Amino acid sequence: MEHKKIKIQTWDEVKTQREAILYHLKTFKSCTSMEVWQKYKITRLSGIIHNLRNEGYNIETKDVKFVNIFGGCGTFAKYVYHEPLPEFKQQKLF
Repeated sequence: MEHKKIKIQTWDEVKTQREAILYHLKTFKSCTSMEVWQKYKITRLSGIIHNLRNEGYNIETKDVKFVNIFGGCGTFAKYVYHEPLPEFKQQKLF
């Protein structure tokens, strides 16, 4: 399915999980699976991120290490949104 670039300015305009995740990333600059589950009850964040990347959005994955209450170590993904760089155009010098 072909998606258009999302141009959402307010939360009231959000209609889908995809739009909610992109709105969250643009507003808060990052998210984790636990955050979006607690806030929006959305699962499979990695799938939504994968689709957004395929649409051209610049989303970086950072591995965050943690120690659980039993002393075991693990990692989880934190997704960081990077605004697109402005397009540079050749300027005439003369």
